[in-house]
Amino acid sequence: MADFRYENKTVIITGGSRGIGKGCAQEFVRAGAKVVLCSNDRAEGDRTCADLKALALRQGAGDASFVYCDVRKTEEIENLIQTAYSRHQKIDCLINNAGWHPPHKPIDDFSIEEFRDLIDLNLISVFAACKFALPYLRQVRGNIINIASLVAAMGQLHATTYVATKGAVAAFTKALAIDEAANGVRVNSVSPGNIYTPLWQEAIDAAADPAQCRADGEAAQVMGRMGTIEEVGRLCLFIAAEATFTTGVDHRISGGAELGYGRKSRT
Repeated sequence: MADFRYENKTVIITGGSRGIGKGCAQEFVRAGAKVVLCSNDRAEGDRTCADLKALALRQGAGDASFVYCDVRKTEEIENLIQTAYSRHQKIDCLINNAGWHPPHKPIDDFSIEEFRDLIDLNLISVFAACKFALPYLRQVRGNIINIASLVAAMGQLHATTYVATKGAVAAFTKALAIDEAANGVRVNSVSPGNIYTPLWQEAIDAAADPAQCRADGEAAQVMGRMGTIEEVGRLCLFIAAEATFTTGVDHRISGGAELGYGRKSRT
């Protein structure tokens, strides 16, 4: 028996055509939701949407549609929200997933312009999507899930700009949760650790020793493996559908990467 526990709910997922966003889209469609996914890669978005629509057809519940959107452009975020509402006449859940992790390098090698651009992509887009979606989320007492990162709490070598943006996302989530509690809208964040995504595979391919890079990625967790995009999607679905007394909480999905001691000295 299929478990359509989010049937006929409308869910917007930014960066929904690949990686964690795609994992979320798959799990929400499996739960019977009507997913509106966006991406700045039209071909990839169309392919992912077609796969999701086929899944919905096979199971007899759920739906998917694609809206092109570069989340660095405020007017395109506003169009995404308005299009989703026009298609389905409500918005129940917003998942702010779109973002990027720049290549690792020390602060000396990051330009001010690079940092400003990353803030636009990883942080301002989250603020804008929440702002535009909240009037509709309040109507149905819906919820927001912002994708942060485990490294926001831990720090990360040669990743000052990325860590700063994700730390801001986690802090913003808590502040917005306080504001929106009076409106019945829950606001939570999810902080993934090492999740095997196309971005991770790109790092593996670029490494001097790809096999060792993959092995190191797996060994960083006490569970001895990276997580999957589907596992993150299932966590987000639980937060949206089941965790109805949870707001302002950062949910870690890390395989235990933050547990115990590790070698920290670089000498």
